[in-house]
Amino acid sequence: MSDPDFNLLIALDVLLDEGSVAGAARRLSLSASAMSRTLSRLREATSDPLLVRAGRNMVLTPYAEEIRERTQRAVIEVRAVLRPSTTALNLATLERTFTLRSNEGFVEAFGAQLIAAAAAAAPLVRLRFAAKPEKTSKHLREGMVDLEIGVLGEMGPEIRIQALFHDRFVGVVRKGHPLEMQGEITPERYAACSHVVASRRGLTTGPVDEALAVLGLERRIASVVPSFPAALAVALASDLVALVPASFLNNQRVMLNQSAQLQLSTYAPLYQFELPVKTQGITISQIWHPRAEADLAHRWLRQLVLNVCRPRG
Repeated sequence: MSDPDFNLLIALDVLLDEGSVAGAARRLSLSASAMSRTLSRLREATSDPLLVRAGRNMVLTPYAEEIRERTQRAVIEVRAVLRPSTTALNLATLERTFTLRSNEGFVEAFGAQLIAAAAAAAPLVRLRFAAKPEKTSKHLREGMVDLEIGVLGEMGPEIRIQALFHDRFVGVVRKGHPLEMQGEITPERYAACSHVVASRRGLTTGPVDEALAVLGLERRIASVVPSFPAALAVALASDLVALVPASFLNNQRVMLNQSAQLQLSTYAPLYQFELPVKTQGITISQIWHPRAEADLAHRWLRQLVLNVCRPRG
């Protein structure tokens, strides 16, 4: 019996990942007809239809679902075997662009430190920060980014995850705001204020509102902005109350302490307070695709991010 065409393995991996002939064709830079022929060969090799029509869409057969992760692991192993052997990583000569997909608040909080740390160790490395309008593993699976950073969403069982730090939300108002000047910040006083909310998707409610609702309270949302830095800027120039991650403010204070020139920063005249209701904490993680697991340069990048973001005791 002759060996199968191992080139089909990569096509099978992409096909099972995409769940469509058209999507697999785009990933592999093939025409739709060429991808259809490849699917026919895969069906013949596996004695299974792999993809079947369900209404207007295609779905994986039970066998295809069963071999999906095995196929992906096999492709990763093959690529690792065929990659040039590297016993050491020379950071001084490493010339590479790493793409990190994160929200604007993370870049504001950690971007400068990450860039400086990378430049000190590997001067030819470039860090590219990409916007993160939604939570998806698509960019990792297709090799468009090296790391996803943020709160874990639906990523799939194969995706690798490492917690960077735990965070919580705090309230922020301008200095001299009535919440600062008029005694204890109770749930009632907090809810009675007008608020600015940060949401990429334009949502107006969240865990804070759920906690207030238990007490029979509801806050008034006066404005919705796309990012935490924008919410902070609006709050500091108005009487609105903002909700931002504590890590964001903590890192801004580190920057203020490190440079006298930053004393004029717009982040200086603020009053931060703990929320008067309990909300669940959040975990910020770095997330990557298993294809990068053994890559020495990628390992260095992950350790760099961990070192910069790790809480200082």
